[in-house]
Amino acid sequence: MNMFGPDDDPRIDPDGELWVRPYTVTNGRTRPSTALDLVSLVRATGRGMVAPERLGLEHAQALQLCHSPTSVAEIAHQLEDTMTESDEMNPAMVEQLVLRQGLDVDVTFCPERILEGRAMIELYELPQIVAARTDRARDRATALFGRLTDDVVYLEPEEAELAKLFTNTWRYIKFATANQLYMMANEQGLDFDRIRRGLAEDYPRAADMPAAGFAAGPCLFKDTMQLAAFNHNNFPLGHAAMAVNEGLPLYLVHRLEQRFDLGSMTVGILGMAFKGGSDDIRSSLSYKLKRILAFKADEVLCTDPYVTVDPGLLPLEEVLQRSDLLVVGAPHPEYRGLAVDKPAADIWDVLGSGVRV
Repeated sequence: MNMFGPDDDPRIDPDGELWVRPYTVTNGRTRPSTALDLVSLVRATGRGMVAPERLGLEHAQALQLCHSPTSVAEIAHQLEDTMTESDEMNPAMVEQLVLRQGLDVDVTFCPERILEGRAMIELYELPQIVAARTDRARDRATALFGRLTDDVVYLEPEEAELAKLFTNTWRYIKFATANQLYMMANEQGLDFDRIRRGLAEDYPRAADMPAAGFAAGPCLFKDTMQLAAFNHNNFPLGHAAMAVNEGLPLYLVHRLEQRFDLGSMTVGILGMAFKGGSDDIRSSLSYKLKRILAFKADEVLCTDPYVTVDPGLLPLEEVLQRSDLLVVGAPHPEYRGLAVDKPAADIWDVLGSGVRV
């Protein structure tokens, strides 16, 4: 990859830390100087833009796999990742590839809109979008998804691609709006969730206002930034949503600094997955929270009842015992109503003590 070095790029601080997320730097895509495919061999050079200890867990794992020349396919397999057309290539790129190769295959674009953890329910309940250029391709895709649902929505491939991006971007912006309102209420010493429940009671036009919380995971941020790149980076609303959602961990730490002497405290983070009830840590803001606290607190301890890929996690009982201050990083059901005898920052109110920080 052709990249700037720490001495050349104003987006990197003296310690080699990116001031902005890679998706912002690359407009949603990295552009390798050498063509890569599944059989390409890659190797870590040790000249990265970010210090290894500051990488997210999933990125650090990928870097470790590249200590010697390794194929892209092997890295994907080791990470248990799946390279799919919907995530890696838009419909036009797939069609051009098929045309250049002279292949007689049907190309359809059928984006999935399933909420993680609800696949076996929503596969049957949700309508399936099907997009294709030819009747044969459309009919074959309809027959496949007809085994799961009777509701099929037909769009053109470009419309289907935007439908997928619009769906995740709409959700990401809604979460950002709630998070911004949460910060405004919190600055006034008020409980945002109490206000939210009050204004939504028997008032249907406010029923869809979400609670505050970390908006992360493998799709929401990525698709919002991909939509911005698609529109020539002219998406101020999407960039504002990114600033709010990605800035929430830093806001929480800032508020905690105003109340506590973090430098003398051990802080425990409850939940490292990107959402409650999940073991998925991809793009989890809990790890961003951990990195920020590592600079501010004396020690940071982490626990999660579902995550198994992070060897640094500790049992819940040990984190509760050793911590001076707790922060809920993911609203796992195991934490609901958990009795704690020390201060806690809980923007989801899973502990039942309110969301003010």
